[in-house]
Amino acid sequence: MDTAPRTVQANGITQAYRVWGPRDAEPLVLLHARGADGADWAEIAPALAAAPRRVYAPDLRGHGRSDRPGGYAYETMRDDIHALLGTLGVERADVVGHSLGGAVAYLLAQHSPGLVRRLILEDVPAPFPLDPPRPPAQRPGGDLPYDWAMILATDEQRNAPNPVWWDHMGRITMPTLLIGGGPSSPIPQDQIAAFAELLPDARHITVDAGHLVHEGRPKDFLAAVEAFLSPADRTPS
Repeated sequence: MDTAPRTVQANGITQAYRVWGPRDAEPLVLLHARGADGADWAEIAPALAAAPRRVYAPDLRGHGRSDRPGGYAYETMRDDIHALLGTLGVERADVVGHSLGGAVAYLLAQHSPGLVRRLILEDVPAPFPLDPPRPPAQRPGGDLPYDWAMILATDEQRNAPNPVWWDHMGRITMPTLLIGGGPSSPIPQDQIAAFAELLPDARHITVDAGHLVHEGRPKDFLAAVEAFLSPADRTPS
């Protein structure tokens, strides 16, 4: 297994990523939550790669070893991942996104549906404005493993999402699995249910693990993902 971080130039920045699995296997992309990086998937990536799959786990801009260039619009992060996959020669992939990574994933699916074979969203809220809005964040002391400007920018977008994100959900026509974290999650679970109702080909399950489903209940998370991605469960595309 090759798990050493690598970097490439894509979309005008240095992007770091980790990779597991054989080079010629079907690609699977894992997009982490805010404040994390690609290493967040290290405990479950080997199991996903064993299928076999070629598993890629990038650091989103402003996180980990990727550049911190500013410009933290969700659409810019989407374009980063699109460019990264192009640079890596990935023409079509299954995509898993958690929280912020899930928003990037669904924007990628809206924008480039031919690139995303199947989509899995782990405890990802629907892009509804927060009421009440999230208050201004206070920066922690010391060095941070992410750019504080990213926190401020993503908070602003979380408070007032671009309405186009919701309006374009019908473009996500590929099979989609929504995994909710249940009542202990800070994400309103009714939003995930509303998400599932809107998407043309969606399945919705709940794993009562809170927001960090893949970390809190990895076996259940892997079972759900593997069942969804298994060859027997695939429809022709």
